[in-house]
Amino acid sequence: MDVRKRNNVHVQGEGPPMVFVHGFGCDQAMWRLLAPHFAETYTCILLDLVGSGQSDLSAYDKQKYSSLHGYASDLCEVLAAVTTAPAICVGHSVSSMIGMLANIASPDQFLAQVMVGPSPCYINDGDYVGGFERSDIDSLLETLESNYLGWSSNMAPAIMGAPDQPELAVELTNSFCRTDPEIAKQFARVTFLSDHRADLPKLQAPTLVLQCSEDLIAPVAVGQYLQKQIPNCTLRIIENVGHCPHLSAPSASADAMEQFLRQL
Repeated sequence: MDVRKRNNVHVQGEGPPMVFVHGFGCDQAMWRLLAPHFAETYTCILLDLVGSGQSDLSAYDKQKYSSLHGYASDLCEVLAAVTTAPAICVGHSVSSMIGMLANIASPDQFLAQVMVGPSPCYINDGDYVGGFERSDIDSLLETLESNYLGWSSNMAPAIMGAPDQPELAVELTNSFCRTDPEIAKQFARVTFLSDHRADLPKLQAPTLVLQCSEDLIAPVAVGQYLQKQIPNCTLRIIENVGHCPHLSAPSASADAMEQFLRQL
């Protein structure tokens, strides 16, 4: 199989490789304010996860993608097809964990991890604050199952935040609504029920956790937890309301990333 076609891979710029992996309900267009900035000094690799954007939907395999490991395997294959040098992986939301799993499985392919709004587990568990009770997640998944388009139009503005930029919420709603509902339902289940806390200490690559000061999906407590659990981790909190700072606060996101990258 042509992995470039499968994941709708686009490459721009030249320099060390930097791969951008989008979150749930999104596609590579979500990096349009960040990737061109880094394409001046890096080879930026953009892709759509299978089942999202312009990926090859015929490649979607319910069993393979019943865990994040299926997506992580794809990421390693894309990098192998595009570059021989170790890449900086920039992952948003659930793709922070996809990037981490790929790195643990194939450490020679990665130089560093940038996690934008990451969460290893969305459900509160004892002292661990994930931001949601299990009943919240069950309710969210039930609503999504029964009325995906309605769920999308209600949830997208809350996820995006950025109340002073309402056009971004519209963009995210449209992105959700373009995704195949059956695939989106499974990906949501895999995303919100996954628990990768036990994998965090296995990640040896230098890691930047980029967290927003106010994020409905990934509260600051999650970023603080990641900083303690990942051996070589830097936490940067940027003043921003929402879960998508690469769209709503691209300059602050780029500045935090550049400061981290200078230390590699």
